[in-house]
Amino acid sequence: MKRFILFILLVFVVGFSQAQQADSLTFKNGINNPNMQTIHHFGIFSSRISQNFKIRPIANKTFTFNYASGNNFQPFVQAHLPKDPQVREQLSQVIWFQRRFDFIDQETTPADYYNIVVDAVIKEFRLGFTMPIAKNHELNINMRSYLFTDGSYPFSIFTSDETIEWFHSNIAGGEDPFGRRFYGLNQIRFTYNDRNGNRLNINENDFFIGGFEINHHFYPDSKLNETRNLYFNFGSHLGINTSKYNPSLDIGISVNSLKKIKFKNNNELDIAAGASLLRKNIIDFDEVIDFGNNTYLATFEADVEFTKYTQKGNYNAFGLNYQIQSRFNKVEETEYYRLIGNFRDINAGWHNGVTRLYVPLSNWSLIYTYGRKDFKFALYVKQDFSVNNAPDIQTGINLSLPLLN
Repeated sequence: MKRFILFILLVFVVGFSQAQQADSLTFKNGINNPNMQTIHHFGIFSSRISQNFKIRPIANKTFTFNYASGNNFQPFVQAHLPKDPQVREQLSQVIWFQRRFDFIDQETTPADYYNIVVDAVIKEFRLGFTMPIAKNHELNINMRSYLFTDGSYPFSIFTSDETIEWFHSNIAGGEDPFGRRFYGLNQIRFTYNDRNGNRLNINENDFFIGGFEINHHFYPDSKLNETRNLYFNFGSHLGINTSKYNPSLDIGISVNSLKKIKFKNNNELDIAAGASLLRKNIIDFDEVIDFGNNTYLATFEADVEFTKYTQKGNYNAFGLNYQIQSRFNKVEETEYYRLIGNFRDINAGWHNGVTRLYVPLSNWSLIYTYGRKDFKFALYVKQDFSVNNAPDIQTGINLSLPLLN
């Protein structure tokens, strides 16, 4: 693993020492969003696939820096999963929140148990390097890392507990709808005991490198490119997870499409959609924590972006993005699980730490991008409207620096 990390760092150093011809921003390369993967408290431990809505390989090597901040809050909840088929059948006849919430003896009723509590503002830092490797082919390498904070001002203005609860109290949601104030604002609590007896415990200011992602994209030539302004690309993905919690290897594939609409004033509208499939933990290098018993994660993403060019050939782009990802746990367990939590003192959401592992996670993002020949800057805000609080709100910035002649 150490040799692999040294190899990745060498690629970055060599890339800085070389340059190629710059992209022309008068021919914008589709939609080139920042990495906007959700900072989910399970997702951060595995590699995930970011959809690619470019229409051709980049013409010059490019370095990117991506920073994101997400507020994750899930009160303590425990899941009890009986193993006896008869007990499962009995529980399936009762709606989940009316099942008995008492503790059943493991000896008399064999079962799996897991519990979780998450309360943190998680910071993600990504370094990326992208280069063309052949006609119509492109290679991208990313390193991702995470820092766990309490979200205090001034380091987490938009994603802090105080900002979110001010919004709930004064604009929408009501007073303390999910229990943040009940448990205390700006706290760090991140503990997870999986069904195999493994324990994860993260403290304030803990930092780790989550892993490396290697992405290859192929942009086929097609008559549709010229006749319909319709473009496709196909991706293959390899993820090496390096944290002590999930040392493993992931693989995946993706397909993406984009429709370009050009206006007479050279402004443009791009409409894109893509899907991907990730096989988690195809190889485990050591004992791993169970971050969801669904072997595959599927993702669908759609994007609409309007681009307005300046007289100097630079551009301002405004985008709307939608993402949805398949559930982390197998949905059939919802037929018989029992949940134990502090449902008497919290208005709502006491169960989210478990129930939201069994439903698809979706979110919307607003994106602004400013681009010119020597750099590209983007920022976004992501909101979860399905109230899964994983994360509740996320913001990010991205800086791309091409290596110019």
